[in-house]
Amino acid sequence: MSALANATPDRGSTLTAAIARIAEFWGLSNAKLGTILGVSAPTVTRLKRGTAALDPASKSFEAGQFLLRLFRSLDAMLGSDDAAAKRWLTTPNLDLGGKPIDEIDTMRGLISVCEYVDFYRARV
Repeated sequence: MSALANATPDRGSTLTAAIARIAEFWGLSNAKLGTILGVSAPTVTRLKRGTAALDPASKSFEAGQFLLRLFRSLDAMLGSDDAAAKRWLTTPNLDLGGKPIDEIDTMRGLISVCEYVDFYRARV
């Protein structure tokens, strides 16, 4: 194997690092991120430290992919304004039936919020 192949991060580590950054941008606590990913708060601590990574075969990895999709969609729709994204997440939304940040606690809710944002983003 070449040195370049050894230097390439795996999918789990890459997504884990991205999720840690999203949590920082949006001010998500370890408990909140753990709820979204379906893992414990101590596991989130290990993920953020880089001593653990999401397993690509897990439901947590899938939830992480949807969280990344939501982040990227909001980022594109709101012009990379992290404060606006955080406000959008914490503002009650009649279409979603609550605050988006509360809706993403379940996989079904996370997917619904992603689809909602993608729908509105496509209209622009």
